[in-house]
Amino acid sequence: MNISYNWLKQYIDLPLGPEETAAKLTSLGLEVGAVETTQTIKGGLAGLIVAQVLTCEEHPDSDHLHVTTVDFGGETPVQVVCGAPNCRKGLKTILATIGTKLYDGDKEFAIKKSKIRGVESFGMLCAEDEIGIGSSHDGIIELPDDAVVGTPAKTYYHIEDDALIEVDITPNRADAISHYGVARDLAAALGKKAVKPSVEAFKVNTHDRSIRVKVENEKACPRYTGLTILGVEVKESPDWLKQRLTSIGQRPINNIVDITNFIINELGQPLHCFDADQIAGDQVIVRNLPEGTPFVTLDGVERKLSANDLVICNPKEGMCLAGVFGGLKSGVTEKTKNVFIESAYFDPVTIRKTARRHGLNTDASFRYERGCDPNICVYALKRAALLIQELAGGIVSGDIIDLYPNPVADFQVTLRYDKVNSLIGKELSKTTVKNILEGLEIRIDNETDDELQLSVPPYRVDVQRDVDVIEDILRVYGYDNIQPNANLKSSISYSTTPDSTRLQNRAGGQLTGEGFMEIMNNSLTKLSYYTGLTSYPAENAVRIMNPLGSDLSVMRQTLLMGGLESIAHNRNRRRFNLKFYEFGACYHYHAENRNVEKPLKAYSEENHLALWMCGNTHEQSWTDAERKVNFFDLKGYVTSLLTRLGIPSGKYVSKPYQADIYRQAIRLETYQGKVLATIGIVSDQLLRDFDIDTEVFYADLEWKAVLQTVGNHKMLFSDIAKFPEVKRDLALLLDQDITFEQVEKTAYEVERKLLKKVVLFDVYEGKNLEPGKKSYAVSFTLQDANKTLDDRQIDSIMQRLIQAYEQKLGAKIR
Repeated sequence: MNISYNWLKQYIDLPLGPEETAAKLTSLGLEVGAVETTQTIKGGLAGLIVAQVLTCEEHPDSDHLHVTTVDFGGETPVQVVCGAPNCRKGLKTILATIGTKLYDGDKEFAIKKSKIRGVESFGMLCAEDEIGIGSSHDGIIELPDDAVVGTPAKTYYHIEDDALIEVDITPNRADAISHYGVARDLAAALGKKAVKPSVEAFKVNTHDRSIRVKVENEKACPRYTGLTILGVEVKESPDWLKQRLTSIGQRPINNIVDITNFIINELGQPLHCFDADQIAGDQVIVRNLPEGTPFVTLDGVERKLSANDLVICNPKEGMCLAGVFGGLKSGVTEKTKNVFIESAYFDPVTIRKTARRHGLNTDASFRYERGCDPNICVYALKRAALLIQELAGGIVSGDIIDLYPNPVADFQVTLRYDKVNSLIGKELSKTTVKNILEGLEIRIDNETDDELQLSVPPYRVDVQRDVDVIEDILRVYGYDNIQPNANLKSSISYSTTPDSTRLQNRAGGQLTGEGFMEIMNNSLTKLSYYTGLTSYPAENAVRIMNPLGSDLSVMRQTLLMGGLESIAHNRNRRRFNLKFYEFGACYHYHAENRNVEKPLKAYSEENHLALWMCGNTHEQSWTDAERKVNFFDLKGYVTSLLTRLGIPSGKYVSKPYQADIYRQAIRLETYQGKVLATIGIVSDQLLRDFDIDTEVFYADLEWKAVLQTVGNHKMLFSDIAKFPEVKRDLALLLDQDITFEQVEKTAYEVERKLLKKVVLFDVYEGKNLEPGKKSYAVSFTLQDANKTLDDRQIDSIMQRLIQAYEQKLGAKIR
């Protein structure tokens, strides 16, 4: 939200400059994102001076130029050549002196000494549009006779430099979404008082006409106030009002609309101004319309209403989406003569759902969603009426309509002084506490030596308990004013084994050391990613009830899609060699587990670790040739990581796996059937969907299974063997469907004690082999920890291995 420093000073005697004010707001919990110096008119009219034309003669070499002598309050008058038709002797106008910078949109040009058809000119007499105070270019500016020559134009036009303070409002601070709300916080912190403009001058002028109001849905509209003003003149707003709006980045429209925009930024109370003559039957009805009712909003778009949308209607049709957006026909135009002003309090949930349903985000809905002040409606209405009468004329017709059947009560809080001091960590005086509460407009109903009975206004939707009040007291008192206690208190805590956080840090450290970069993606994602997938069906997605948009409509079922988004983003920026990893939760809906009494049983949340690789293994250099990453690179990283976590390769086996998200894949499973990881090549269809034109290798580690396996693994230590190891090789002719895993498993079944390692060091397929056959070259490492193996033992083991391979795998020894 943008806050104008000059505007802010209208409600508080502010002793701080813009930067100091920003720092104070941040300390109050209203974090300031930026402070920017602004000017109502670009350049601030610097170098422009009130001047008077002393002489005006025809140019000797032109039929439309004039040669003038101009007094601008300097030591001597200057000569200026001017082509304006209204240039004449005695005219008071604005002079741009030499060196003055003028602006035409984003273009800047400086006034220089020049010769115009042979006559020297030492400045320029200006039109309105040339200095930014108006749009006329019919002639130079004509000032009244009482304008003082030599007065800077900035002073004459009351142009002030301003500072735009960008405040990041958190959702719980609805009370601070206005200039007065920010001033109220500053006043409490500075020991001053924020002052609202007086509305005592408000009065009813006549009862000739009044719009009747009926509220049919009191739950969605707890309070509705309205007022009729007759005989207004819709026109351009005065400079002060336009400057207030432009200072915060809003575009002035006309005096009536600008007043409503001024008040929403002044007080935080949205208003809506209807053309009273467009209200059929002089009656406003607040109600819900039938499902699918067409309604054309102010932007010209026809929308289909929900039966849950609250609509401001007349007896014939809807006029406005309550608290969100006006209708096409109900707004104020230049022809409007009579207006009806609405100031209401709408249910935040109702407004939020309507705004999301129709994809609308307006200044009004932004405030109503967070909770406005139900007790400021009448004050805001009177403030608007007085401004309209001042700027547009008109008379107030009829009393203020105020339908408030069930007033919203203040929050009742009991605040004990000892609890204040205990939570804050410092003893505050009772006077300090009461002064802060008064500054925050929290009323003290009753007081004893030990406690206060408080009434917290309903616009403070986040302050309903004593601890909330204490938090407010602390932020106003200042966190920097609390000195830390010298005593150190600690407690013994016990962590579960294995420690998931510790293992995550270990895994992250290893992957980072191997060149991977950690990424963090949103757990909200697109439903369309899962449409047509069998691995992660769309019907199993956990859907968001009120999504911010279609791109964030479901919880992710897999980390894969977020990683592919990151890969596409990087490749579009010419970063091709990528290695990513991410820790994150995935979410699933299981319709078969749905239980009315225990609805959460239908949902599951699982933690995963995902790895992605694409491009080359390393950047090209003169020492190493380029090489594309491949499946075995990623598998190597995964097995190395599992070993680092305490799961050696002997604790799991790899099995082929098929799924529509992979072109090819394997699974690493424990002997008890737990899936530790899935490693594969992402399917071509998914890559096309993400516009990725290279192979992507993806591994998904199921973190719960990893933790359970780590927990059952005992780390053993042994001395280096004193006796040598022996290696023997076999060349096996096998069927194509036989895997090395089967070869390795068979070997360990034959010899568990002395066989230490089985390595596949060559694979051959092709010429000189029978069809459907392949050749594996396998190395076996044998070792006895207690003695040196002799040839008889070695030959015996190798013969048993050969027999096992021939009998179990149908192998032939080459």
